[in-house]
Amino acid sequence: MICEFKKESKELKIIYTGEIDHHTCDEMRVKSDYEIQKCMPKKVVFDFEKVRFMDSSGIGMLIGRYKQIMRIGGQAEMMNVSPDIKRIFEMSGIFKIIPLREECIFDGK
Repeated sequence: MICEFKKESKELKIIYTGEIDHHTCDEMRVKSDYEIQKCMPKKVVFDFEKVRFMDSSGIGMLIGRYKQIMRIGGQAEMMNVSPDIKRIFEMSGIFKIIPLREECIFDGK
């Protein structure tokens, strides 16, 4: 499974698994878009605890989901980001648009 979805009240948590790269982004995009449109959440939380690797394709996929969430009037956050993936996010500047729940930084242990 590449994505898992958990809806609680008006929040949708998208739990990504494995590697987020050009091979997996299309499937993740399609599944995420479907769930966002189906649930119409006020907040979407991207959970990266089960992600082992991510490249720049993942950044593009997240930006696209962020735009979709903004179109329906929602908000987005990220959580459980490993130090390696956090470094990629910091270099890309994505934290300027999708905040990180600081209490939810995954240390990989």
